[in-house]
Parts: sequence; structure tokens; C-alpha cells
Amino acid sequence: LTAPPAGGWRSCSVNAVRMAAVGRAAFTRLVIKAAVIGRSWSCRGRACSFWPGVRVQVLGGAINLGRGLTLTLMAFLGYEAYRNIPESLIVHADQKVDEIIDQADYLYGTGEVAKLYHLLIEHKNSMNGEILWRLARASRDLAQLENTPVEQKKQLTYEALEFAEKALEKNEFSFAAHKWYAICISDVGDYEGTKAKIANAYVIKEHFQKAIELNPKDATSIHLMGLWCFTFAELPWVQQKIAAMFFATPPRSTYEEALQYFNKAEEADPNFYSKNLLMVGKTYMKLKNEILALLWLTKARDYPARNEEDKQVQKEATELLKLINKGG
Repeated sequence: LTAPPAGGWRSCSVNAVRMAAVGRAAFTRLVIKAAVIGRSWSCRGRACSFWPGVRVQVLGGAINLGRGLTLTLMAFLGYEAYRNIPESLIVHADQKVDEIIDQADYLYGTGEVAKLYHLLIEHKNSMNGEILWRLARASRDLAQLENTPVEQKKQLTYEALEFAEKALEKNEFSFAAHKWYAICISDVGDYEGTKAKIANAYVIKEHFQKAIELNPKDATSIHLMGLWCFTFAELPWVQQKIAAMFFATPPRSTYEEALQYFNKAEEADPNFYSKNLLMVGKTYMKLKNEILALLWLTKARDYPARNEEDKQVQKEATELLKLINKGG
């Protein structure tokens, strides 16, 4: 929970707060999210009175509080302990978290990386997984900027991994937390060398796959899984030998597998990312299919450049198109 107004907790029992903790981290969020929508509740079809302001429903031994929140009866007893907390405080905490997330998403959408980071770093001690994975992303994005000093890049990269780990601890069922944890591990590998990067290969793959499992429609996670496959499909001989030192079965993939993921990402969200268009074209080049390579590389070249990465994609796509047209 975010910090309450001064004196707001003084009337609350410490034991009540401890009792409420039985529902794990998700239960804490539950209290914030309980919808104040009525003054009655339903119990297996009959009208029952409980406490004013919260509607609940018993379903097969579990209690449904709306908005997709369900508790066992035992956990619900812990929830009841919260009824002495002022309703205004609960609503305030809920609004505060939602406001931070809304501001963060707006700044991310407008590409204001520095402002986004400075907004979220103020909440680095948050217990909210949604804030923490966004902070991991913001730290990572700031590290990627060209004008960020070299030493700060490294600090931000490790910081991003720390926040991603915390986000995953708070909510292991968050696809975004898994995705950004995998991305951040990969980034740290750039500082720790090839051995570390290869040693973490299966961990990275595991978290990308988990992100896809939790949200099959997230095109970015699918793209990143394709990128993992592409990387290990063309792993140099020396790095293959290094990989053999760590694993009985070193990580391997094929261009065909990579292409499946890149195409699946396009199916989930067409033209969502210039680099996915580029990678489809590059993969077709590896598979010696020049006609489809030309098609997708042209799409990548003509993609509207909204940021520095898009410009780099345009440049690489243009060079690859020239290479194909020369018969190279």
C-alpha cells in the first residue's frame, strides 16, 4: 500500500493488518480493489447482510468480490479484518496507485523516457508489481539512450534487473514482469560477457515462454522469443563450444522456429514494431527466400520512424535491400 494521509492508520489495529496478510501479496491488492458498489451481498442466491458498501458472492466455498477477485473462505476472514480501515483511505490508496500507473503509461506512450523514470523512481520502494515492472522498463529505456553516460548506463541496467526481480516476487502471474525480467537479464549479460549471457540462455527462454503463456496476445513477448531463436540459430562455432561447457544440451534453435515466432507476433498485432518486420526479412534471407525477404525488408524500410530504433531499422533494411538487389 502507498503511504496513507497523516494519522490515517492510527485507529487501525496492527493485528488486523497482520491477519489480512494471509492472502499473500495479491490479497493486499485485493483490499484496494474491492468495489464499493452496493449495500447488500448475495449468498447462494439468498439476500444476506454483511457490511455496508461491499458486495460479495459465495461461489462453491469461495467468495467473489467482483472485478475478477475470488477468495477462499479462510482468506476472506482476513479480509473482514480490514473493515475498520476508513473507506476513504482505501479509495485514496487505490486512486494513488492507478494515477501513478496512468501517468507512467502516458509518458511511455509519448516517449518521454527521462520524465517517466523520474516519476517512477520516486516509488522504487513500492510493493506494487505493476509499478515495479514499469520502473524496470523505464530504467532500461533510459540506459539505452545514446546521451546517457556510459557509467550511468551500467548502473541503470543492473537497477532495471533489480526492479524486475522485485516485480516478479510481487506477482509471479504478471506476463510483463516475466518479459522484462528476461530482457533485463539479457542486458546484464552484455556487461558480464559471453559466458554469462549463454549461461542465462535457458532462464531467458523460460521467462519469455512464461510471458507468452500468461498473455498469448502480447506481440512483444512473441517477438522476443523469435529473437532468442534467431540468435541461437546462428550462434558462432566458438560460442557453441562455450555453451557446451555449461549445458549437457546447449541451447539451440533454427531459423524456421524463429520465423514462426516473428510471423505469430505479426498475427497478434500487425505492424506493431519495425524490428519485427526487419527480423522477418532477415530470417527469409537466411532461408534463401529472396522474394519474401524483399517484401518484408521493404516494409521495414518504409515503416514510419518514430524513434532512434526505427531509424536504425530503416538504415539496416535499406542496406540489406541493396545487397539482395546486387545479387549478394
